[in-house]
Amino acid sequence: MSAVRVLTAQLLTALGDNPDREGLQQTPHRVERFYAEFLTPAADLPCLTTFDAEGTDEMIVMRAIPFYSLCEHHLLPFFGTATVGYVPAAKIVGLSKLPRLVRHFAHRLQNQERLTGQVADALATLVEARGVGVILTARHLCMEMRGIRLAGSETITSALRGVFLTDAGARREFLQFRHR
Repeated sequence: MSAVRVLTAQLLTALGDNPDREGLQQTPHRVERFYAEFLTPAADLPCLTTFDAEGTDEMIVMRAIPFYSLCEHHLLPFFGTATVGYVPAAKIVGLSKLPRLVRHFAHRLQNQERLTGQVADALATLVEARGVGVILTARHLCMEMRGIRLAGSETITSALRGVFLTDAGARREFLQFRHR
């Protein structure tokens, strides 16, 4: 039996329940499978398929990218949507790669601020874009289920790189995409 299964059974016992009762017998195994699947991102960043920009130098934005992560402070989920945009230089990226990049960094013990920056930095580096912007809007169950118990509240974080920092018009245009 793996350490995760043993510890899950011990946790159930410590919480005053019986890990051998019918409804909980498979729980340690399910918890092990979940953590193994969710917290094991690929060792390398996903390969970002790129194409010649063919003169495209305008902003490319993908909105409403769903993501799920685990708060490293409470081991509870936070989840929401990402808006990812960039201004290409010589290359554009295959659109399916943007959600893969978000998922790569989300599937680990994380905090929203770091996650936002990691996605922005990776895209900026991998595509050598003139500018990158990432906005995450998320609900945190650590705030909704415990502590302040503020159900439905959202936390918004942003990370801006390149022209999104230096050009107020580009920054304003990108930030407006979140609201459309």
